Amino acid sequence: MKGRWNGTPLLALAVVATAASADEMTLETEHQTLRLATVAEDLERPWGVAILPGGLYMVSERSGQIQSFYNDERQTVEGLPGIHVENQGGLLDIAASPDYADTGWIYFTYSSGDADSTATALARGRLAGDRLTDVEELFEQNRRSEPGPHSGSRLAWMDDDSLLMSVGDRGSPERAQDTNDHAGSILRLNPQGLAPEDNPRFEDVGYLPEIYSWGHRHVLGLAVDRSRGDVWAVEARGNGHDELLLIRSGENHGWPEGDDSDEAAGADLLDDIASGELFTDEEVIEPAYRFSSDVSPSGLAVVDSEHYPQWQGNLLVGGLENGQIYRFEVNGDEVLEMEELLEEPLGPVRDIRQSPEGYLYALIGDENGTLYRLEPEE
Repeated sequence: MKGRWNGTPLLALAVVATAASADEMTLETEHQTLRLATVAEDLERPWGVAILPGGLYMVSERSGQIQSFYNDERQTVEGLPGIHVENQGGLLDIAASPDYADTGWIYFTYSSGDADSTATALARGRLAGDRLTDVEELFEQNRRSEPGPHSGSRLAWMDDDSLLMSVGDRGSPERAQDTNDHAGSILRLNPQGLAPEDNPRFEDVGYLPEIYSWGHRHVLGLAVDRSRGDVWAVEARGNGHDELLLIRSGENHGWPEGDDSDEAAGADLLDDIASGELFTDEEVIEPAYRFSSDVSPSGLAVVDSEHYPQWQGNLLVGGLENGQIYRFEVNGDEVLEMEELLEEPLGPVRDIRQSPEGYLYALIGDENGTLYRLEPEE
């Protein structure tokens, strides 16, 4: 299945990555040349990265640790709450508060529970040396389930300092269409983990107040375009149906009945959805782009930095399955161009972020992960 677009055909380019040194490679992209510089290595199942002002990096490892890096020194951060690591569950995303300089809050998501049942949860704490202090759990999804696939999760801050948090369908597709269940949705929370009263479905009967959008399988990339106010997400739909989504608040994004994969077809929605009703095609938001092969997209950044003048407003997306990094030029929900940045994969791409200083970072790998910085060549 090919991606949907209006107008200009998509341009897919394989861009050569040449070795410059053991710690640096060069990317010859369509618009500019980049150096892929190594920032941190030897990461165990990395999931997310938070880049803090002043050159401090915090990397979450799904196996249950946070690693911090500053001036080439590495520390394992202690003081995390109980985390159940199993299958795709464990320590998940990490993000600094927009007012980090004043409050010191670090937010993170993880699997809370035990071998019998887990839920995706949100907590925060303050970094003091090699330890988190003042740790408090802010939110836990309302329905626990057996540890398994699609725990999520990604975090993204909006301009009003509300926090978006994705939760996967936990391996049960029908849950993504149950709006009394947090699974299979993107949530919007205030900094204390509560639902803001201006959430799109806050007062609607049959909807949890935290829900921002639903009908999601497994959102592993989430970013806000601050200049346009757009929310973008990528999610793995399986069987070559992976999607780039322009999120519509208060709307259904179609998983599973908007998808014809085997997993979706096997869901007995009439019996399992609490409302007992199916949504019509007219009520499902179509993706901006559908990948034509298995990508398992993970990591998403909106580029608005002066370091990348030819990429303003573009999106960078990583691929877990194929180890590729994609650049999308977009106009609203229209994809104008798509460029593949790597000729040879470096490993599964876990996360892509833009730092406060405006540089782009890619977190790549599994048992032996690496954090790279994409530096424009002068």
